[in-house]
Amino acid sequence: MNADPAPSPRDGAAQQRTGSALRDAIHRGEFAPGQRLVESDLMERFGATRAGVRLALADLTAEGLVERLQNKGARVRVVSIATAVEITECRMVLEGLCAAKAAERVTDKDRDGLCELIGQMRSAVAGGDLLGYSDLNHQLHRRIQEMSAQHTAVDTIERLRGQVVRHQFQLALRPGRPARSLEEHNRIAEAVIAGDAAAAEAAMREHLASVINALRETATG
Repeated sequence: MNADPAPSPRDGAAQQRTGSALRDAIHRGEFAPGQRLVESDLMERFGATRAGVRLALADLTAEGLVERLQNKGARVRVVSIATAVEITECRMVLEGLCAAKAAERVTDKDRDGLCELIGQMRSAVAGGDLLGYSDLNHQLHRRIQEMSAQHTAVDTIERLRGQVVRHQFQLALRPGRPARSLEEHNRIAEAVIAGDAAAAEAAMREHLASVINALRETATG
């Protein structure tokens, strides 16, 4: 049997495109947890080579979005509520650090950007745009992380977040959750804008503790 050819630079570019598209599709719920990821189907869907698909699957496996089962190929990783809670507990520590550092480094431009995002989040909640609110939620977290300049923490947070993003979408659709989340984010933003590192860290930790409680509530119905 001939060995598969070594990946080419062109395969590497295809890997990045395919990995990004597949990651987004998993996040949007187009592939269900536990669903098999058949290479030939992915090649057709994303217009990729087999080598490009395999490289993309390897990357997503490393990120914790995909898992490989012996003799069964790849499938979308199933993340339990218990695991989602553990991941969020880790995020609590890292994002609390980022919020504190962001408060120490905040500029007038940063303040304007945070105020604008909170305004957009309020409009999304008022208009019932729950998926739009979920995206703005991520933008606010990401903005604070970028302000922190804690690059190692930010890379780790993004990998952790990717593993639980489906749970986060589900929480965003729960009655009353977006309004509560909005006020939690507002307290975070206010503390960062004020340059109060201790308050920013505490507000971020309180928000993610609230997320953990909401996750546990979903487990009990």
